[in-house]
Amino acid sequence: MSKVEIIKRPVEQVGSDIKKSAWSAIIESLALIILGILFIALQDTMVQILAYIVGAFFIIKGGFQIINYFMEKGQNDFFNNGLLSGVVSVLIGIAALVIGEDIAHIFRIIIGIIIIYESLVRINTATKLSTAGIPAWKYIMLLALLMLVLGIFITFFEGAVVVLVGWMMIVTGIIGIIGDIMFIQHVNAVIDKLTK
Repeated sequence: MSKVEIIKRPVEQVGSDIKKSAWSAIIESLALIILGILFIALQDTMVQILAYIVGAFFIIKGGFQIINYFMEKGQNDFFNNGLLSGVVSVLIGIAALVIGEDIAHIFRIIIGIIIIYESLVRINTATKLSTAGIPAWKYIMLLALLMLVLGIFITFFEGAVVVLVGWMMIVTGIIGIIGDIMFIQHVNAVIDKLTK
């Protein structure tokens, strides 16, 4: 978001929009933790059912993000990954529903890709915080890089069993929540930097 755009919109509204996006990311991390717990508890016997649940969840989530992006007309560029995130979510959801029975074989890869994407979004956020001169960017970047490592491990390590994937999802969700809460705590400082 440019300084001109911020001037046109009330500072409180900009801060509120950024916080909404961050809280949305926290909810996604909580969903990841819940899915991880289900993976550990249900393991292979419920992977197919879980695939349908996950498929529906990602389609609904993605559809909401796409609609929300166009309703806001891409105004909140600082933290706006809604369109890309929405399209990726819908595609993942469709893949989960179509593949169905075979989902157990590729679910690890899908989860890994999701985690990699979420880590890249947070790396992007940390970079923007660095540009704005917010010291906390280092911690958010570190957490995002940890998420990236976990995502790469899950995606490419064929020996990652369902229980291990579940635990990695829980850890990734916790890391994501910590990073997003740190970001929310510095939103006002970000707005101050951008409006100067």
